[in-house]
Amino acid sequence: MKKVCVYASVIVLLLVFGGCNAPKAHLLKFSDTFQTDCLKLNNYEKSTQFAQSKISKSKNPKGEDLLWSMQLGCLEKIRQNYKQSNVYFDKSEDMLKFFDYQNKALDSAAAIAVSENIVPYLGEEYDGIMVNTYKALNFMSLGENELARVEFNRALDRQRLAKENFAQEIAKLKEGIDKEQEKEKSNVKENIENPEIKKLIAERYPGLYEFKAYPDFVNPFTTYIAGVYFNLVGDHPKADTFLKESYGMVSDNEYIAQDLAITEQILDGEGELKDTVWVIFENGMGPIKEEFRIDIPLFVATNKVKYVGIALPKLKFREQAYPYLSIAAGDRSYKTQLVADMDRVIQTEFNKDFKGILARAIISTTAKAIAQYALEEEGSSASSIASVLVAVYSFATTAADVRIWTTLPKDFQVARIPMPPDRLITIEPPGGQPLQLEIPACKNALVYVKIPFAHANLVCDVMKY
Repeated sequence: MKKVCVYASVIVLLLVFGGCNAPKAHLLKFSDTFQTDCLKLNNYEKSTQFAQSKISKSKNPKGEDLLWSMQLGCLEKIRQNYKQSNVYFDKSEDMLKFFDYQNKALDSAAAIAVSENIVPYLGEEYDGIMVNTYKALNFMSLGENELARVEFNRALDRQRLAKENFAQEIAKLKEGIDKEQEKEKSNVKENIENPEIKKLIAERYPGLYEFKAYPDFVNPFTTYIAGVYFNLVGDHPKADTFLKESYGMVSDNEYIAQDLAITEQILDGEGELKDTVWVIFENGMGPIKEEFRIDIPLFVATNKVKYVGIALPKLKFREQAYPYLSIAAGDRSYKTQLVADMDRVIQTEFNKDFKGILARAIISTTAKAIAQYALEEEGSSASSIASVLVAVYSFATTAADVRIWTTLPKDFQVARIPMPPDRLITIEPPGGQPLQLEIPACKNALVYVKIPFAHANLVCDVMKY
């Protein structure tokens, strides 16, 4: 009986540390609060307070500190508190750097032993790219163009390094699988490569690979808005490079084609950038993650396993606020066009990560199944009870990691229009309330509009150049 108590105590401790999915509950609560704030036009106070309450006071980041810091950066940007927004984005970047220098092998070991949710949120490649992109936009709003240049350069450098970083992660994953295979003396590789498991996933998540990916870890919005910025500050050769890259990814966007054409005219000494207004539309809400579970066939040379299942995340896509914005200027009307589909940006990286997520889930489940088998083989009543407890522990700790930066938009759009003589433009969502703006005296202007949900408050900022 003493032995059973020991087993039970261990299981209870493990359940306390790994058997719940608080991040999932927190994100659901935050999403509800954020949507209410959008529709009630109350300056996002409740969303901000909720996100602030989820950041720890520890010296080094842990848990979901990075995730909530990025959420707060977005919230303060929406509230047009650009300096405070960059405070949170600075903290986010510091956390990303901190995690980059940590030994992620230990984090993988924790994920395998208990659950992905026990590992701190380390951030995705697109997280870092968007942190620097948002910081650059905040500096543009503040008129601090040299600091904006630094942030655009950092964002573009992250894109350049992302492919290399992913290759290193894949190599580490392969090494980890080999180590687990040797340590457990089990059929780890056979389980990971089992076609039956792949078939089950395809049945439960049919949209996993049914999308058109962007080039590896490239965010077309970051590339495009950097090109516009470098044109505005007179660095036309650099603008030309990024606008060519943008046009290669979004060749059906006539506004990007116009940007590229005028840039090449300037480089040929035949043009000038003036009397232009760009309307950037940050539209809707990006994806969230949901959990799905499957019972899987494992190669463990026994039928004495009471529960064998894995929990995996899948992306759930949310709605646009509006399909486009109409802009009236003078006697003409324009519609915004797509620059970047953030669903595709996120799904591109998620699909590359999925192999590692699946491998860790299978390794973890295999180890728990072997533990059940070993206890059953011992044959005593105590070990039989302990086997049941291990089965309970296995079920309770089988939880997918659904953490994701939820305040990112669904897509980015742009319209490029001539400055009207009266400097008045009217922005109108289909079926929504129009907003009339007077562009202040300047050579060029960038109007930045964010609408998270249909009928939500339209947040608008005008940047003069």
